[in-house]
Amino acid sequence: MSRRIALPPWLAHALRAQRGPVPWSAVTRGALAAGPLLLAAVLLHRTSLGVVAAIAAMLAGVNDRPGSRRSAVRRLGVPAAAGALGLLVGTYGGAHLTAVPLTLLLTVLGLVAGGTSAVGPVASGAGTQLLVAAAIGAGMPVAEAGWQRALAFLAGAGWLVLLRLALPTPGAIAGDFRFDGERAAVAAVYDAVADLLDAVGGEAAGHRRAALTAALDHAQDALTGPRLRRYASSAAERRLHTQYAAALPLAEAATALAWAGEPVSPRAAEGPRRLAVAVRENGCTGPLPAPSRSAPALRALDDALLRAAEAFDRTGSGEQRPPARRRPARDLVRAALGSGGREYGLRVALCFGASAAIAQALHHARWYGEHQHWYWLPATAVFLVKPDLGPLASRVLCRAAGTVLGALVFAGFAAVLPRPGGLVALVAVCGALIPVATRHFGAQTAVVTVLVLALVMVGGEPQASVSRIGETLLACALVLIVGHLPMVGRRGGGVRARLASAGRAAHAYLDHVLSGSDDRGERWALRREAYRTLAEARTAIALAAAELPALARHTEGTDAVAAVLERLVDTTTACAVHLDETGRLTARHTRQLGDLAAELERGGRRLGVAVPRMPVAA
Repeated sequence: MSRRIALPPWLAHALRAQRGPVPWSAVTRGALAAGPLLLAAVLLHRTSLGVVAAIAAMLAGVNDRPGSRRSAVRRLGVPAAAGALGLLVGTYGGAHLTAVPLTLLLTVLGLVAGGTSAVGPVASGAGTQLLVAAAIGAGMPVAEAGWQRALAFLAGAGWLVLLRLALPTPGAIAGDFRFDGERAAVAAVYDAVADLLDAVGGEAAGHRRAALTAALDHAQDALTGPRLRRYASSAAERRLHTQYAAALPLAEAATALAWAGEPVSPRAAEGPRRLAVAVRENGCTGPLPAPSRSAPALRALDDALLRAAEAFDRTGSGEQRPPARRRPARDLVRAALGSGGREYGLRVALCFGASAAIAQALHHARWYGEHQHWYWLPATAVFLVKPDLGPLASRVLCRAAGTVLGALVFAGFAAVLPRPGGLVALVAVCGALIPVATRHFGAQTAVVTVLVLALVMVGGEPQASVSRIGETLLACALVLIVGHLPMVGRRGGGVRARLASAGRAAHAYLDHVLSGSDDRGERWALRREAYRTLAEARTAIALAAAELPALARHTEGTDAVAAVLERLVDTTTACAVHLDETGRLTARHTRQLGDLAAELERGGRRLGVAVPRMPVAA
């Protein structure tokens, strides 16, 4: 009888890859981005600027994830602007500063970028591109001025953004193709509601509720991105906003039913599934199942389904904006300057500064020989120090393996491909592979390594596979050492900061529900914020738990506090639905609220998490 061997969490994470259909639209954009830009620059005899533009397109391609066009503008554009700024600062710093002042400048940039990265995913991408571009600007020998390189960087990233806005997603034929990503995101919310209703009373209910949260987060991001006008620009967009808003009471009622734990009729999920089809096809809902009003949560579900059907039948002349709360400036500052931002900022600064110092020392000692690319070492360290990409040991292992594989593959291509035409074609192929390779950090590293080595050779430098491997292994060793060094304050600050943020959001949500306010838009916005911050905390805890034991022990017990917070927010949602239907809470509601508040307070004190004292129903 065979026995399965349990792998350690850090190794299991390194071997795990995301799955899903091939994103052909992103593959097409990748093929049309870096390669054609480089080809145009070569034909115009501005190869060095073409290399810079291709690097920008490559970095933007790494951030080119599934989603709406509107959210893509922010997700791609903000990091690109930060990268252009970093390239400008790095270029002038490298031209006018000696080794020691330049290292101090890069270290300060690392501190600022690292702290800012704690704000959120877009800020993290901006911090990464700021540092990578600063290292490239300081170390890459290019004849053009810094402002020209910055403009080339913006042009490269802007070209991919333009492709993202202009090219339709394959199969998007329902209604206005500009909103195909938004339409898919809103339909996924209704499907997630139906999946949760199917799982009510079963073991999968918790996972289905988490999937509903993820679907709501994705749809909210898709619909509330930047726009040129204050109001929706078309009837199709207004209709999507109304359909998303109509899904919120359905999600609330489904969550309340899952909290009660009593199985519901299979036909309860038929209505949301029909609504999901109507969103995807941009059509009408058709007949919906008859109501079943035996309990308050079921009555709320039926009322929400009826209101959603009415909203779907409107022509789109009016707009119901998705309720959303903008994070105040003090929350952003708290995230950047709090314990999580300080810990991450210090580690990024130390890794980035130390790698820049070592790289320059090796460069001036001519360890590099003819190669003028000391910037590779600090640029590699930036990616390795990012917790967004997985546990530290997993990142290091994937980076080392991916670099070795990519360097060997490129060495084989470099021996047979004509120059520069064959290398330009290789850049285009790698650009097309990036959207698929992002599913695993090791695969992404291999593809990016081939692409970067091809760019370096097109730029006029000799084959550099061996030195690329050596610099990557050196960066891996450096980041492993820095990652285990003691820092000022308590370890696991990022996880505790996420938990504290989730606690504050849960407190605001519970306080609003118990206050008896009739402002449902505000309640739904608070509910979304509570579940979103809780999901972010859960993600941070899972990554911390997959670290090596020496690091994972610093966040032990945080998953239990997150579980209590999750039950508290679910109970708050059930209370909100019950208050709407009956005007008062049952003894079960009040007892569970009190028990969870007390348990949360004890867990917060034990772990040193600043969770506010929760209000308790009378």
